Amino acid sequence: YGHDCMQVPFPSDAAPLGTTPGEDCLTLNVWRPAAATRPLPVIVWIYGGGFVNGGASPPTYSGANLAQQGVMFVSFNYRLGRFGTFAHPQLTAQDPDGGRLGNYGYMDQIAALRWVQRNIAAFGGDPKNVTLVGESAGGMSVNTMVTSPLTTGLFARAIVMSGGNGHNMGSGGLAGAEKIGVDFAASKGIARDDPAALEKLRALSADAVTDGLNLTALFAPKPGPRTFASPFVDGTIAVDAATAYRDGAFPTIPIMIGATDNDIGGPTGYMVGGARQLAGWISKAGAPAYHYRFAYVAQSLNKKGADHATDIPWFFDTAAIKYGDAITPRDRAMARTISAYVVNFAKTGNPNGRGLASWPRYDARADTLLEFTPDGRAIARKDPLGPAIDAAPAPTR
Repeated sequence: YGHDCMQVPFPSDAAPLGTTPGEDCLTLNVWRPAAATRPLPVIVWIYGGGFVNGGASPPTYSGANLAQQGVMFVSFNYRLGRFGTFAHPQLTAQDPDGGRLGNYGYMDQIAALRWVQRNIAAFGGDPKNVTLVGESAGGMSVNTMVTSPLTTGLFARAIVMSGGNGHNMGSGGLAGAEKIGVDFAASKGIARDDPAALEKLRALSADAVTDGLNLTALFAPKPGPRTFASPFVDGTIAVDAATAYRDGAFPTIPIMIGATDNDIGGPTGYMVGGARQLAGWISKAGAPAYHYRFAYVAQSLNKKGADHATDIPWFFDTAAIKYGDAITPRDRAMARTISAYVVNFAKTGNPNGRGLASWPRYDARADTLLEFTPDGRAIARKDPLGPAIDAAPAPTR
């Protein structure tokens, strides 16, 4: 395979707080089979991290092994924390990007997808055959990209890994994000009505803007007003994906969707129950949906239940990187199986292929999913959690 890394200037519609276009860059990674002779299917990866941390650089996010199976793999960085989501009444009044306000991390993702459309053919990729895949916050991002009014034609199919139930993490819309921005400014001694508020905010150092923000703040926030915003519904960049899926207001592209069996919210909650609910709505709208549940755990861990995000090395066939000398033949076989489904889906929109257990399209009446079992098999069966999920309260974010 070949691997290239490049920096791409932000387009003008992705510049935060009036930053001059070109001052900052998106960083992209591209893997491709070295001997490819025809346009390749393209997989584009969006990492997770609660929209406050993460990046494209972890070794288990490598696209090398998927590229060896005949696809091109692209990953990129997008802005996080207050760099990725920020609003302020004075910025809204200036409206430098024509109504595209606050959701700068999403704007980076759209910019990366547009770059792929413009440039991937020069690397040997097929811009008409792009699969978008993301996990956790990346899965939520995929839901947002599928339903966004700004992404039509930028990709042909999607894989949503532990992406929740379609709701954005941020609530209160732009007004809610503006209040958070005002409270953050106040924490730095900048008054809401200060005519130089934006100038003073832009003068803050990167460390001052980050201000120690990490995943802990999502689950154990400091006392006082919240001073960081999560991506929110703005109606321009991001709509409520759950509503769009339910109403069939999205391109009916093939979508693979699921979660781990010990995911956030438990067996009937936000991730597991949410994925099943969305699979039903996606299927009802006429889009090919393939629902999965990942329950496999590396043998060396000697535990039950696949935790949130533990599925990534198996989907990317990088489990040997994750577990090193502790990896077993069964582990390797599981990684080969799951990654083969992913590559088949990227090539054709259908995960099925020679030597793999049949994975039927999801239909809520049959309620059949593909389970990657604790003993290393892929089994299509009626969802054993279906009745419990149906009886549970609707999953919330």
